[in-house]
Amino acid sequence: MKKIRQWTVDWWLIGILILAAFLYAWNIWEAGNANDYYTAAITSMVQSWHNFWYGAFDPAGFITVDKPPVALWFMAISAKIFGVHGWSVVLPSILFGIGSVALIYNMIKPRFNAWAARLAALALTLTPIVVADSRTNNMDATLQFFLLLASWCLMKAISTRKPWLVVVSFALIGVSFNIKMLQAFMILPALLLFYWIASNQKLWRRLTTLGIAAVAMAVTTLAWPMQVDSTAATQRPYVGSSETNSEMELAFGYNGTERLLGQTTGTGAAFPGMGNNAKSKTGGTPPTGTKGKTGTAPTGTKGKTGTVPTGAKAKKGTAPTGTKGKFGTPPTGATGKTGNPPGGKSTKGTSGQPGTGNTQGGTPPTGTKKQQATVKTKKATGGKMPANFKKGNFKGGPGTGGGAPGGRKGGGGGGGAFAIGTAGPLRLLQSDLGPQISWLVPAALIGFISAFAYYLDRKHKWYQTTSQQNHLLFWMGWLVPVAGFFSIASFFHPYYMIMLAPPIAALFGIGIVTMFKQFKLGFKHWQSWLLPLAIVTTTALQAWYVSLYYQWQTWLVVGAGLIGLALLFIGRTRSWRKSALGVAIAAILVAPGFWSLTPTLAGSSAAIPSAGPSLLTSGGNSGGIGSGSVDSGLLKYVEKHQGSAKYLFATSNASTAAPYIIKSGKAVMAIGGFNGTDPAITLKQFKALVKKGDMKYYLSSGRSGNSKIESWVTKVGKKVSSNKYSSQSSSSTKSPGGMGMGGGMGGGTLYELDASMVK
Repeated sequence: MKKIRQWTVDWWLIGILILAAFLYAWNIWEAGNANDYYTAAITSMVQSWHNFWYGAFDPAGFITVDKPPVALWFMAISAKIFGVHGWSVVLPSILFGIGSVALIYNMIKPRFNAWAARLAALALTLTPIVVADSRTNNMDATLQFFLLLASWCLMKAISTRKPWLVVVSFALIGVSFNIKMLQAFMILPALLLFYWIASNQKLWRRLTTLGIAAVAMAVTTLAWPMQVDSTAATQRPYVGSSETNSEMELAFGYNGTERLLGQTTGTGAAFPGMGNNAKSKTGGTPPTGTKGKTGTAPTGTKGKTGTVPTGAKAKKGTAPTGTKGKFGTPPTGATGKTGNPPGGKSTKGTSGQPGTGNTQGGTPPTGTKKQQATVKTKKATGGKMPANFKKGNFKGGPGTGGGAPGGRKGGGGGGGAFAIGTAGPLRLLQSDLGPQISWLVPAALIGFISAFAYYLDRKHKWYQTTSQQNHLLFWMGWLVPVAGFFSIASFFHPYYMIMLAPPIAALFGIGIVTMFKQFKLGFKHWQSWLLPLAIVTTTALQAWYVSLYYQWQTWLVVGAGLIGLALLFIGRTRSWRKSALGVAIAAILVAPGFWSLTPTLAGSSAAIPSAGPSLLTSGGNSGGIGSGSVDSGLLKYVEKHQGSAKYLFATSNASTAAPYIIKSGKAVMAIGGFNGTDPAITLKQFKALVKKGDMKYYLSSGRSGNSKIESWVTKVGKKVSSNKYSSQSSSSTKSPGGMGMGGGMGGGTLYELDASMVK
């Protein structure tokens, strides 16, 4: 008779999951519109199956967002059920974040023990960037879950000897590709290594299984992008952020090689962090108000004359405008291919590439309800910082288009949208990225050494590994290539560091348990010194991170670490040694735990998510680069006079269009896509829309992506006096952090167009 499986409840895990739910979901009702860019797409996707399938940015299906739609599908389903709200579009990320915690527990417990699994789950829960990412409608929390699910399937395939689960695992990697494209393939080396060393199949069976799995991955990877690319351009939206209207080009260009080598499309590498130039210590921080030469103004102003004052060693009244400087004059009118916009053939035209206002590439920052009041009341000085914050560390200032003040080096909780540190082997430990991800890295790395030695079977040959060692090599195989990529890459956001969270958490949890067991052996054994070494190095790193923001609290971190270490030594041979270990673990989790709590307390749900004390003073804004406001008077005016026109109005970029799409649910054309530089439509095609009566208004935001269209509109269009639509408030959308394109979403010049203007 088959034995009935007994299910037991791990109340420690339940508690950790409740903690994760609190950190990821509490205050999420303050999310406003979360990430305007993707929320606008979700608003459009719930209106038709066509928009849903392609991930269209606007209700008319003119252009897509810059990522595949799988993650957005979950968000759109949630929005369809509950309505389009900030919390409803973020809900899938919250659930996937909690699911990731449960998954990592179930991946570690079978091969190690419950305490290793609990500590890993707790470490993942308390990783600051995991909390920040799980509170947004970006794709990263969804991607993390699917990558862990694929890994779990592979581990299950090995333990149960079911090859079909290997196929499922690799098929899920293909699904993950359609969440964030090539980023999903970063764990392939770990999967291949683990299967090869852990499988007990014969060589030919192993190769056959891998071959079938590779086919499954290819099918799930290519099915959607190939369907899009094989569909006539007139029958689908333009592929946003691509140069040739192709999903495959988007995957291997903007979302592929450009992430490593630097952005070469759209911005012309106008900002640090987007090109392949050498990075300064600020790591490519966009010009958002850092002091000195690193704080060049968006328009190219040099040195102090271009520094946005922030209340941290900055001159008052210095405007971020002026003479040419480090970044020079933004290029306009660069010739390029305009691709195949919906409704027209491919032609050559002009695609301007402005370099003002903000950075692009990836997802721009947006804000929360709390930030709305901040935008209206905060001045350029960035407000007053608390007395217990170290003077001089808060260099960040308000965003270039308005918004709450940033934190250290211009970031709301971290260092800004492109504060990625100096390329090199220690980049992930530097002050820009470290406070988001690296709090437990020393303990994780030392823990790997400990666990690998602990699970060594001396009866095996030197090249043979145990089951536990295979799992350890999997996690290290995930950590090393991903860390290596981000150590040298030129174009990414700090919140991508969530890719490193699972292996760090896993190695930390496993390592703490084995280091404690080895600690009891006696000091004649070298392994017994690993636990004290892990606590000392981890405490030292954490103290440095805390010192970037606080003064005396730094000594609390040091003191807690030393107390934990002392208790371990005193209680090494006593009955309460486990309690001493608990104190030591708590000591090194307090600081990252506080950092993880900041997005929750601030009600943060930003497009450039980050965690850190500065969120508590900036109302949850993540960099404050832009303004997500809607001019309600302008919106009422164009709605009243839209008539039978297909589009409410057109504008240069998605940052200007998004809040209006969310507010009205109507089609607003972003002629240049996300950053205003996509060659999505030609002047000839735009004129045809005007002549047909589908386009009656154009909102010039002061940031032209398509210079030919903008020039033609300003030349022949009838300027609508702002007196006809001006309103008292221009912040109707609840997301003043905006999308950060510097387009001036609450202002600009409105032009009226009609068929008589087309010659």
